[in-house]
Amino acid sequence: MTFDGTLTRINDGVQLHHQHGRREVARDLFEQVWHEIGEERGDPLHVCVLAHAMADVQDDTRQELLWDQRALAAADQLTDARVAEAGVPLSVAGLYPSLHLSLADCHRRLGDLDRAREHLRLAEAGIDALGDDDYGRLIRDGLDRLTQQLNPG
Repeated sequence: MTFDGTLTRINDGVQLHHQHGRREVARDLFEQVWHEIGEERGDPLHVCVLAHAMADVQDDTRQELLWDQRALAAADQLTDARVAEAGVPLSVAGLYPSLHLSLADCHRRLGDLDRAREHLRLAEAGIDALGDDDYGRLIRDGLDRLTQQLNPG
């Protein structure tokens, strides 16, 4: 495992947003990192993690969807070796449930329920790649909530 300053900075932005409620500051940091890594031409791991985090700080659902689509496209270029080298405690397969959950929720909020259900199905299909830890439970809980929203009653 090697030290990855870019992932550290992305994590700093995530902490600013989720633990300190500083969404705009996090978005500014993410924009700076996005330009430094070469945007969509950068390391697929950096692009994936950053785009997924950037989606969370968008005010517009359509922009959020675009960022999550970028994250998914970058995940498709990742290898388990690259993820392990960076010290990420998941396999590439473990990234997909969260990515598809986010895409499903965006599509639900935009009123495209067919696409929302398709991404929900893809997220559920990959859920076995997650452990029985806090992260795995967070994603499973999100899938349960979204299932209820898409299939009320």
